[in-house]
Amino acid sequence: MAKINNEISVEEKLRALYDLQIIDSRLDDIRNTRGELPIEVEDLEIEIEGLEKRSEKFSAEIKEQNDEINTKNEVINHAKNLIDKYKAQQDNVRNNKEFEALDKEIEFQELEIQLAEKRIKEFDANISFKKETLDELNKKIEDLKNHLKFKKEELNDLVTETQKEEEYLLEKSKEFSAKIDERLLASYNRIRTSSKTGHAIVGLERGAPKGSFFTIPPQKQMEIAQRKKIIIDEHSGKILVDEELVNEENEKMKDIIQF
Repeated sequence: MAKINNEISVEEKLRALYDLQIIDSRLDDIRNTRGELPIEVEDLEIEIEGLEKRSEKFSAEIKEQNDEINTKNEVINHAKNLIDKYKAQQDNVRNNKEFEALDKEIEFQELEIQLAEKRIKEFDANISFKKETLDELNKKIEDLKNHLKFKKEELNDLVTETQKEEEYLLEKSKEFSAKIDERLLASYNRIRTSSKTGHAIVGLERGAPKGSFFTIPPQKQMEIAQRKKIIIDEHSGKILVDEELVNEENEKMKDIIQF
């Protein structure tokens, strides 16, 4: 159970924070070894998903147009049957009026056949284009899936190498976080999130915060060394600790983690 705030000295809080920073920084180092791989894997998965949806759409359109061709073929067959029927009826007509009426019906059905055949040619050309595009699309999907498999294996190898250490450090991070009161921990996490390096608390090096070119005034350096209050660097927004505390905590934490 965490100690009550007023039972913990500022120095103890600073030491606890710096210890947590050491652990979290090591976790950052581990995750950074994976580089852009997790993002690459995610981007590939999203790209493949999008291409597969396009592939499904093309396949559905090809099926739809094949169905249209089947429908037009039925129209042609029906029209041919009607033409045969009307021609047979022409052999038994009683007058020219009936013959001409049947002739018009035959002509209409022939136009229906021509129109259906024209539409079939259009569908065939469209299907041919879509199939060619679909083949290229599926080839790209296959290539991307092979690339994704390679990237996942590469990432998995990296994760496997550091998994035990990462799990151990995550537990230690929780353990050390529990020693810090909620408000201070929230400030630490906020500063850490906004920091490019992931550092929320840093020591002084030659009178300046680590990673900064802005020298701290001597009076302020003395206040930091006294460890009587939490001091925030006005330039970087990070919590500051003296170099001696840094060295002591680094030495102590060597028994807990490798860094």
